[in-house]
Amino acid sequence: MNRIFSFLYGTASYAACLATFLYLAGFIGNFGVPKSMDSAPEGPWQTALMIDLGLLILFALQHSVMARPAFKRVLTCVVPDAVERSTYVLASSIAMLLLFWQWRPLGGTVWDVQSEAAKVVFYGGYAFGWVLLLFATFIINHFDLFGLRQVWRQLFGKPQSGLKFTTPFLYRVVRHPLYVGWLCIFWSTPAMTVTHLVFAVMTTVYILVAIQFEERDLIAKHPEYSAYRQQVPMIVPGMPRRVAIPPSVRTAAVAK
Repeated sequence: MNRIFSFLYGTASYAACLATFLYLAGFIGNFGVPKSMDSAPEGPWQTALMIDLGLLILFALQHSVMARPAFKRVLTCVVPDAVERSTYVLASSIAMLLLFWQWRPLGGTVWDVQSEAAKVVFYGGYAFGWVLLLFATFIINHFDLFGLRQVWRQLFGKPQSGLKFTTPFLYRVVRHPLYVGWLCIFWSTPAMTVTHLVFAVMTTVYILVAIQFEERDLIAKHPEYSAYRQQVPMIVPGMPRRVAIPPSVRTAAVAK
């Protein structure tokens, strides 16, 4: 029964995450959802700004604190190892749903592109970000990243096992293609409002800070990551430096 419950729990967490991602696409892109990032402003902008910053900080704390090895050790004293990742995924979805619910648009316009060709470029960048994000999850291990692999293994009585550190395809161009996808999503808009700018700036700062913690954890877990880090750029593709990566490194690992 514990195995079945864990599998159902992991599956439900994954489904909640998918639904949250679909809403997030409409929320940021301002389409198909009842309340989007740039809905009509509500109340004084000062109050709205404080609420929005609080929601973003809350999400950042949840997303980073729960990803740290020390927190994972504490969490697995309460829940089985197999559902630790699913619990993280579910908590992230809840934090994001709270943001959707309580978000307060600020109004204001930073830029508003009128050229149809330029709009196509911005919308194309937005779509590219989502495609890159999804693709990057699959070339590492989509189902491990979202907790399904772990509960599936437990369901069939297989021991839990971590993924080896390897660098496939995109991970030989930049170390964090997932974050490149998010940055494209956050900044690719033909109509940049003050609301959107606050969201984009705060999430970009979070990404740059989170990378430092993630890479520290990766180096501790995979010593070969140090050599990989010296050769492959973090986010912006560029000329690689001549530093040898151990032959065993073939696919990327994620420190979450």
